[in-house]
Amino acid sequence: MFVRLTLGVLLIIALSLGFFKLMMGPRLMELGLMAVFLGITALISALAGYSAYRLGWLTRSPTMRWTLLAGYALSSILTFFNVWFSAQMMFASQHDLLLAIVLLVFASGMAMVLGYFLSSTITDRIHILQDAAEQLAKGDLHTRVPVSGKDEVAMLASTFNQMAAQLEAVDQKQRELESLRRDLLAWVGHDLQTPLASIRAILEALADGVVDEPETVKRYLQTAQRDVRSLSALIDDLFQMSQLDAGGLQLDRAESSLADLISDTLESFSELAARQHITLEGYAESNIDPVFMDTQRVGRVLNNLVSNALRHTPPEGRVEVNARRTTSGVEVSVRDSGEGIRPEDLPHVFERFYRGEKSRSRTTGGAGLGLAIARGIIEAHGGGIRVESEAGHGAVFTFVLP
Repeated sequence: MFVRLTLGVLLIIALSLGFFKLMMGPRLMELGLMAVFLGITALISALAGYSAYRLGWLTRSPTMRWTLLAGYALSSILTFFNVWFSAQMMFASQHDLLLAIVLLVFASGMAMVLGYFLSSTITDRIHILQDAAEQLAKGDLHTRVPVSGKDEVAMLASTFNQMAAQLEAVDQKQRELESLRRDLLAWVGHDLQTPLASIRAILEALADGVVDEPETVKRYLQTAQRDVRSLSALIDDLFQMSQLDAGGLQLDRAESSLADLISDTLESFSELAARQHITLEGYAESNIDPVFMDTQRVGRVLNNLVSNALRHTPPEGRVEVNARRTTSGVEVSVRDSGEGIRPEDLPHVFERFYRGEKSRSRTTGGAGLGLAIARGIIEAHGGGIRVESEAGHGAVFTFVLP
């Protein structure tokens, strides 16, 4: 700040001396005397202004308007001093000196009055910002301020609007997370309670000797095993979701055969499809391999999609898995001839714990995490996943691996 003030004073002295020489053509001695006069007054003015800046005199006023007015007053006083001192040193007549004083007082007063009036262009906008900040502090995150002009106050107003928009977005996200937390507790509680209650009833029946027939005991134990597998799958899904949320999903990627992975997936579901009288087929173009992927994770995506397709496809229906190479990578689609997904459910099928009336229901099983995990895995590979469906005409889930 001091360097800039010094450079500004030197520039003004140089311009004044140049103007003096150009307009009046003084001799060298007169030019030197003028330089001395200007130097002395400039030094006193610079010291006064710098002292006011360093000691914070101008920041002690109650309002910005009075601060600006104090700046105008200081400038007027220094101007008056400069002219009066120069006139004294140059031996101006008493009459001329008094006349100059009167004119300087008048000019200084007019400058202060006009400065006080024009300062409203700044202070009014600052007051608007202050009111908006108070509204924001009270929780009104929709508050915005008009941006007028291109000066620092306009830039501050623009920054304020950006901050308010970010706070509003964060607040909205926080509300969504809070709602999700409540839903998570309700959904997980339900999904844990049902199999646990079943297992507890089975164990109590076996422990109390209520059931002693070998066939009935075997059926009870098979039911308990199914419930344990359901609990294990739910806990595994929750662990996967926590990894995805924390950004800690580690991918073990390598060049692998996607065609073999699709073939293995179809084979693992072939018996289930046969029991449900569903045709399960797949086709992979010969040029899709190798694919740089985490085989285990992508295998889980395929398992989720094929399992969902079989769950929502009626007997005598059809499920197809196809893979082809595109300009953006390898595209894999899982198509079924089931009941399809309602239009109002389509935007939400990849949300965790979302269960549409038809696309995901508690009666058909599943914790509502499979598609959310599938999306997280595919996006971790740098790809994307989407769904196309029409109620009553099946659904097609498609993901792309780059």
